[in-house]
Amino acid sequence: MRTITLIIIHCSATPEGKSLSAEACRQDHIRHRGFRDIGYHFYITRDGEIHPGRPLEKVGAHCRNHNAHSIGICYEGGLDADGRTKDTRTLEQRGSLLALLRELKKYFPKALIVGHRDLNPLKECPCYSCVEEYKEL
Repeated sequence: MRTITLIIIHCSATPEGKSLSAEACRQDHIRHRGFRDIGYHFYITRDGEIHPGRPLEKVGAHCRNHNAHSIGICYEGGLDADGRTKDTRTLEQRGSLLALLRELKKYFPKALIVGHRDLNPLKECPCYSCVEEYKEL
């Protein structure tokens, strides 16, 4: 297994009122980004369903210079209806994400939970402070 030092949270930059299924995200990554598969290890749709992406033992493609030692999790959403950044996580997504993070921390207790924006200041993703929200995990 890879050494995991970071769990990086992302949003799909999907506006409220629009949908981006896990399969649509996967196809976008393959067709438009040239990836072999979805770049994330997990994708959480608005209904709270956790969709598996790349296997954990495979390097993701979600955060430049940090993929080799991280796990990438993306939630569907992150923009308001006008395309401005906003924490649009549903209650179901919040619960599923928290449960997933707790489970991952059992296997990778020293991994830091951060948002994409914490590693790339040019990004606003995931549109909320992961470091603050998950500091107790």
